[in-house]
Amino acid sequence: MEGDPALRLRVFDLNCWAIRYLSKRRQERIRLIGDRLCQEGFDLVLLQEVWSEQDYSDLKAKLGGCCPFSHYFRSGVIGSGLCIFSKFPILDTLLYQYSLNGYPYMLQHGDWFCGKSVGLAVINISGIVFNVYVTHLHAEYCREKDAYLPHRVVQAWELLQFIRHTAKAADVVLLGGDLNMHPQDVGIRLLRCWTGLRDAFTETKHFEGCEDGCTLIPNNCFTVNSELQPFPLGIRIDYILYKAGSSFTVRCEELQTTTGTAPGMDIPYSDHEAVMATLHVQRTGQAAGVTPSTAVPALVEVLSEARTEVRVGLQAARRQRYSSGRMALLALLLLLLQAAAALGALAGLAEGQPFPKLSFALLAFLALGVLLLATGLHLFHTIEVKMLQGTEEQMRMALGVLQERPGRS
Repeated sequence: MEGDPALRLRVFDLNCWAIRYLSKRRQERIRLIGDRLCQEGFDLVLLQEVWSEQDYSDLKAKLGGCCPFSHYFRSGVIGSGLCIFSKFPILDTLLYQYSLNGYPYMLQHGDWFCGKSVGLAVINISGIVFNVYVTHLHAEYCREKDAYLPHRVVQAWELLQFIRHTAKAADVVLLGGDLNMHPQDVGIRLLRCWTGLRDAFTETKHFEGCEDGCTLIPNNCFTVNSELQPFPLGIRIDYILYKAGSSFTVRCEELQTTTGTAPGMDIPYSDHEAVMATLHVQRTGQAAGVTPSTAVPALVEVLSEARTEVRVGLQAARRQRYSSGRMALLALLLLLLQAAAALGALAGLAEGQPFPKLSFALLAFLALGVLLLATGLHLFHTIEVKMLQGTEEQMRMALGVLQERPGRS
């Protein structure tokens, strides 16, 4: 009822940067994260980049007293890295792996092997149904020449569609994670406009932490400062977003970020800063109003911008598919020529061996390797083209529906 006391919910979100064998002082930092969570007693904990299941097990054991309910989302070659810890029972879970997630041959980045996904946990807290989402989108790496922007826009589109279609029965929607997008980037604007999610940083009544809410800062000893050169204060790419369903309101009373080094230590918890929000959830006793039509023009604008980025990625994917297909065809022709020469030699049509046997064999193996590699790339880019085409068609259809709405101005 409307007179019911507000539910106070403390939420913790962090990209832990816990890559086995690669992340610096990983085990020590995982212990520090567990200690911090035990001391402060958060109600919900949303973590990313917990790539080692042993690290998850260690956190689960340590948090058994304060957050006894948890779930680890598994996907990809090395896992999604996503997990949720809760003070309240988790009723249901679901994982959706994004259809596009970088390129398998970009080994130095490795996003493709991670199985970037969005995880959902349904939690009932004091009779209020929460849909809690945790996600990690593809990294940017180079803002000036962002080859992964179309993939990240597709991920943002799939994320918002996943939330829209799974959150219909929820009273409150909560999303936390490393979105790898600046607040004004097209992907985050599309996500917020389409779902109605509110940014805890812009909505909070009290903020304490890094300037402008940045979660990648130059004062962090694990941060690669060259990546922050255009942004001397740092960048904000980690978010806690929320939305109230019918008959409820949600307010962010307080938001905090960590500010580099952990208290009493010489290292931070991660290369990212943690985001901590205190939310107040109140039952209003009446259904929420319908979104006004004045929001439609803004939605059309951001959706058109996102569609443009997807079409740019589609053109690039088609070029890569053509190049890899042509390379595979040339390698096949070379193999056929070698096979014809070998058969001619066996049939006695040639007076002698035109090439040394070793060189001939090495050339054949090289052509076969190129054929297999190019065929694999051609298949991969064919899948990429189809996924980009599908997303572009969905956006075109959504734009058509929006533009046909009555009263649009």
